Amino acid sequence: MISSHKHERCFSGDADRLRRPERVALLEVERVVELSIEGLRVKTLLDVGTGTGIFAEAFAKHKIRVTGIDPNTELLEIARTVLPDAEFLKGTAEDIPFPDESFDLVILIHVLHETDDIFRTLIEAKRVARKRVIVLEWPYIEEDQGPPLHHRLRPEDIENAASKAGLQIEKIELKHMEFYRLSPIH
Repeated sequence: MISSHKHERCFSGDADRLRRPERVALLEVERVVELSIEGLRVKTLLDVGTGTGIFAEAFAKHKIRVTGIDPNTELLEIARTVLPDAEFLKGTAEDIPFPDESFDLVILIHVLHETDDIFRTLIEAKRVARKRVIVLEWPYIEEDQGPPLHHRLRPEDIENAASKAGLQIEKIELKHMEFYRLSPIH
């Protein structure tokens, strides 16, 4: 299935920048993985906006079958090289190309601020998630790392969109990132 959404906003920078050690350190990758799967039995994961596959690779190390989507084909090629046993497809967060409840866990790592519509993105993530949706975003502060402030999301905007999408919100403070563990309300 090919995504019908014309994606206006997506990462278009240098792919090598995504894997720089100083940036990866800020992401607290293993802590994010632990918090994401805590209390769940996770066999399948969709990494929306997978980029170069940093998080896909980390979840795969936990024996989780990983699928990733991204609108950027160059980044997908890097992810396929890093994790050849995973499935990586072209797709957007606003129009996820999978049936309802296809994955135990859906992750949106530094994705919401790149989307054209955060509410639609969260509705789509909830639709394909059986158990949980994870959102990791940059804090809403001006800093050298990450996107400029005008591209970042205010926590209340994320929380309002998640609530409106029918997701129960649990926010957990990390050293440098905004981490949201979202559960579908049935």
